[in-house]
Amino acid sequence: MTFHSGEIAIQNQAGVRDEAQRLCHLISDIIKPAAQEFLKNQQLAVVSTVDTNGKVWASLLTGEPGFIRVLSDQIIQLEPNPPTPFLTTEGGEVTNLYQNLTINNTVGLIIIDLANRRRLRLNGKANLQSDGKINIEIEQAFFNCPKYIQVRYVETEIAESFRQPEIFVRDVLTQTDEKWITQADTFFIASCHPEIGADASHRGGSPGFVQVLNSKKLVFPDYQGNNMFQTFGNLLVNPHAGLLFIKFENGHTLQLTGQANVIWDTVRVSDIPNAQRLVEFNIEQVLEIRNACSLRWRFGE
Repeated sequence: MTFHSGEIAIQNQAGVRDEAQRLCHLISDIIKPAAQEFLKNQQLAVVSTVDTNGKVWASLLTGEPGFIRVLSDQIIQLEPNPPTPFLTTEGGEVTNLYQNLTINNTVGLIIIDLANRRRLRLNGKANLQSDGKINIEIEQAFFNCPKYIQVRYVETEIAESFRQPEIFVRDVLTQTDEKWITQADTFFIASCHPEIGADASHRGGSPGFVQVLNSKKLVFPDYQGNNMFQTFGNLLVNPHAGLLFIKFENGHTLQLTGQANVIWDTVRVSDIPNAQRLVEFNIEQVLEIRNACSLRWRFGE
């Protein structure tokens, strides 16, 4: 495993190039036995895809344990429920993840076990099956540490009152959106390198760690992490990114697509405790999906 030019540039700027290089052995092009065992019981995945306009989206996939199947040490199969996570195009026309993957089959996944604070990242190429399942040939697989994962437990029963998704498309945040974002302790970020491929990652912090600057702009801190900088490396090459916020108690999602800029200015960074850097996110589109999934989570400690 070698890092691409964007990742190397960020590692050098952060002064962690040697440390990052020592971590290369953690990234594999196969799904090792520990990862295969982990995947058997997972119910939540976030996927990064690219639409026809080059916009990057982070989408929620859920299902019963076993909705992610390991077909071989390099191929997994997804059968999410509901099967078609929605996205939107630049003109406001609603499309879905499957249509994105027919245009650009690069895909990044983060599969996260909130209850046990474990997460696995899988990046590769998707192959849509005639029965609606998604096969993914893995190019990168690695576990991340449990830092910043807020504990939540899946409710044992699927919500009996689950209804069809309701979709709302807009260009700016509403006051309700802003409240949702500023109360969040968790979100996910999708990025994509034009040649290397897509990636999805988790971000967590105390409620309020994501700040709304105005109806078209957010800023959030980057805390100390694994120092490999896959997300930031992608953003340096391609600033298009997607954010996903989940209302865990009712299964609603808020997806933002736009462009992200990493801020290194020490004066601005020092305003947020423990921040190493900041990310400023300029919103191009907002997609709210009520009843996006049938699963519900309750807050842990």
